[in-house]
Amino acid sequence: MPASFDDCGDVVTRPKYLAHVVLKTPTPATFKAMVDFYKIFLNAKASYENEYLSFLTYDKEHHRIAIAIFPGTVERSVASAGLAHVAFAFDSLRDLALAYRQRKKHGILPFWSVNHGPTTSIYYKDPDGNEIETQVDNFDTNEEVDKFMTGPAFANNPIGVDFDPEDLIKRLKSGEAEADIKKRPESGRRTLLT
Repeated sequence: MPASFDDCGDVVTRPKYLAHVVLKTPTPATFKAMVDFYKIFLNAKASYENEYLSFLTYDKEHHRIAIAIFPGTVERSVASAGLAHVAFAFDSLRDLALAYRQRKKHGILPFWSVNHGPTTSIYYKDPDGNEIETQVDNFDTNEEVDKFMTGPAFANNPIGVDFDPEDLIKRLKSGEAEADIKKRPESGRRTLLT
């Protein structure tokens, strides 16, 4: 029997999906830089925009990213606690690499590229310093990723193995199978994000 308002049970109802992220920025200049960045980065369009607020979408959702000027906001400190990054997923390694090259043409370069094991990921920073992960899943099923993440290789190295996106593109262009490229090489123990 479904839970009722009076007998709601102990388990919280799960949301349907993560709908959007809101980013705050301090000034009109940083607002413009942030909006321009995300329009290029996500190939997004504004569903609504004025001089201090922008709702951006790249799919069927009315907005995935909102950017707003919040008076009194100060620059982001890398030492502050809070959100580490937001991740966007691609359907294939080819799409991930193609988006990397397209962003590179706009001068948007990653600061880290890593095969985590569960994902192959390329990380960027927006003009305010917020981190963005772009990724592709390395396994076809949740059971496969669960098996990897509970295994000894992941316990030894839960961070991953760094890679060069240009080398990844060379491997794709050579005809190497995406499944082979996605297999994380072993590199020994790694426990810190440094």
